[in-house]
Amino acid sequence: MQNAILAAFLGGVACSTVGVFVVMMRISFIGVCLSHAAFAGALLGALVGFNPVVGAFAFSLLAAAVIGPLADRGEFNPDTAIGILFSLMLGLAFLFMGLMPGPRTQALGLLWGSILTVTNADLILLAVVCASVVALVVLFFKEIQAVTFHREIAMAVGIPASAIFYALLFLTGATITASFRTIGGLLIFSLIINPAAAAYQLTYSMKRLFCLSALFGVLSGWLGLLISYLFNIPSGAVIIVVSTLIFAVATIFSPKRKVKRLSNVGTGFSSAAD
Repeated sequence: MQNAILAAFLGGVACSTVGVFVVMMRISFIGVCLSHAAFAGALLGALVGFNPVVGAFAFSLLAAAVIGPLADRGEFNPDTAIGILFSLMLGLAFLFMGLMPGPRTQALGLLWGSILTVTNADLILLAVVCASVVALVVLFFKEIQAVTFHREIAMAVGIPASAIFYALLFLTGATITASFRTIGGLLIFSLIINPAAAAYQLTYSMKRLFCLSALFGVLSGWLGLLISYLFNIPSGAVIIVVSTLIFAVATIFSPKRKVKRLSNVGTGFSSAAD
């Protein structure tokens, strides 16, 4: 149980932190694409007989490496490149699953995850990835802030926007792989998006956005773990449900909704006056 609690903390911090990049750069679909890439890689590993984590890591990093150049050099936005890769990875995942002999218990375990069976090796990988994510944010906060808000302006003032963008993609892929066993390939993207989206509803500050997102990620993990333990239900699914409820509450009490409502009222008065 101690390993599960620590895994929920590390995974919550890492996933929700990279989630801020994804939400602010408006490429939320990246979580879906990379999680399915990791799932396909893990299935390939299980199919040919090597460690599924190695396969998941290789496929997610490969997908992350392809997304950046496609988005930069193609005549389409990142979401289109991500959509193309998503369809490929989804097809490969089902192909590898179909080729697996006998019962597909291991494949289903990779799909749903199990935080209660996290090993010390899984914790070490999670800790390394979490520390890398936090270190990147601390060391390059201003550059990351500039790139997430407007890449073209960041490049114009001399910031290596492409390098930072690729680094964020690689860290997202590594985070998904490290958290794969705890949440599962099908649900991991939700833990990336939901805490960051909830935090975005409550603040205009980038620093507070990172802090709130990490808080919501850890809270989702711990509450989900507690509920799943008390009622003997799947932990990964409960963690995602809790993170979604946190987002719903944050949206209801969001100060941004009030500002938007006042803006709409002001626009209405202006139109009426005209």
